[in-house]
Amino acid sequence: MMRKITTLHPSDIVVQAEGNIVSDMDGEKVMLSVQKGKYYNLGEVGGDIWNALSKPATVAEITSTIERAYEVKADICQQDVISFLQHLLDEELITLLDA
Repeated sequence: MMRKITTLHPSDIVVQAEGNIVSDMDGEKVMLSVQKGKYYNLGEVGGDIWNALSKPATVAEITSTIERAYEVKADICQQDVISFLQHLLDEELITLLDA
């Protein structure tokens, strides 16, 4: 079965998918996908992104949050956040909502 590949854009709205167990280990977030039976280490920045996904938010809003928290250049931040979110989406850890 072929899955539709979606490329995220700043205006897309994303949120945490259900069915994941997340905990803190030494300041980093780790997650267990119950559905897939896989562990993920989100790291510190990834953990902050994950927290920002607790309620529906646009990719741009999440990027802005991370940009302020880590004082990183906007273009680099957007590229990195979209890449991370894309990975979460591909692993079905987040859900893309219809605007």
